[in-house]
Amino acid sequence: MDSHTAMDFHTAMDAVGKAVDIAGVAAIVIGAAVATLQAAAALARRRGGDTYGTYRRRLGRSILLGLELLVAADIIRTVAVAPTFDSVGVLALIVLIRTFLSFSLELEITGRWPWQKPPAEQRAEGTRALIPPS
Repeated sequence: MDSHTAMDFHTAMDAVGKAVDIAGVAAIVIGAAVATLQAAAALARRRGGDTYGTYRRRLGRSILLGLELLVAADIIRTVAVAPTFDSVGVLALIVLIRTFLSFSLELEITGRWPWQKPPAEQRAEGTRALIPPS
């Protein structure tokens, strides 16, 4: 690979990394906004129920999605753009911290670790949650 092609590849991978970074931040911001609006609407309709719990689950899911995208962006930039021992070490630390945060959020949201299967009634409930009420 000549230096011009290598430069184009590095530039392209850096741009891809930045785009995935933007997607990660957008997932968190948009998810937080949607969760907040849905919680406000539920409270306005006096359908309080478990509004707080639902809000936390929705907010947590958007944070988890955003964290996954941010980790992906870090991996793209570190491995494809500038693979040095220092950058890989920093990446490992970032991935470790974000993985811990993801596991903590998953436990907080669902009450179980990510590798544990949900009980049958929760799996059925999760499927119903994807279908909007008519």
